Amino acid sequence: MNQNELTDALLSLRDESYRQMQLRILPNVAPETVIGVRTPQLRRLAKEMTDGEDFLQMLPHRYFEENQIHALLLGGEKDFSKAVAHVEAFLPYVDNWATCDQLRPRVFARHRDALLPCIRRWLTSDQPYTLRFGMEMLMVHYLDDAFDPALPELVASVKTDHYYVRMMAAWYFATALAKQYDAVLPYITQYRLDPWTHNKTIQKAVESFRIPTERKNVLRVYRIKG
Repeated sequence: MNQNELTDALLSLRDESYRQMQLRILPNVAPETVIGVRTPQLRRLAKEMTDGEDFLQMLPHRYFEENQIHALLLGGEKDFSKAVAHVEAFLPYVDNWATCDQLRPRVFARHRDALLPCIRRWLTSDQPYTLRFGMEMLMVHYLDDAFDPALPELVASVKTDHYYVRMMAAWYFATALAKQYDAVLPYITQYRLDPWTHNKTIQKAVESFRIPTERKNVLRVYRIKG
């Protein structure tokens, strides 16, 4: 399937009710760029791409769904260096949380030592979705056996008012509280996050099924009121 065939296929799969739902949850995406194609269909189309490498060079894309397919193709890239190069070429064009969160190259899990300097670089960006992506990669790859108590500070040190970046920071810390509670708790008890992210982290942690009730009760005490 080439680029023209892909566009035709996307347009043929338009689901207007699904499109309207997407527009509600993607308020910063231009409506004319959203076709309304469900993710399982996008995954199928990505698998049918015969010129995927060429498609990855065709930036910027016209449609939201093309960006989603771009992210899906990068998810399957097996060469770490190529995956990083493609990700860094793509990130400047990522303009919404859904495409950012779709972007999860599986090869990164096998190269965590080499990935960490890339994450550090992404977390110094002035682009919000590059920041969000860097935080997400820390959350996905460095909260289990690769955890380092110094890494949460990389997220805490990001200063921004961007809603979707702060939401990811809260998601990161709530997940960290579920997986590395003792190491991360001081960020809450010492109020080391901005007030909005602090409270949103507690909210997400209290809603989590992975955090015991007694720990949730501790976290509730530290909510900032007013």
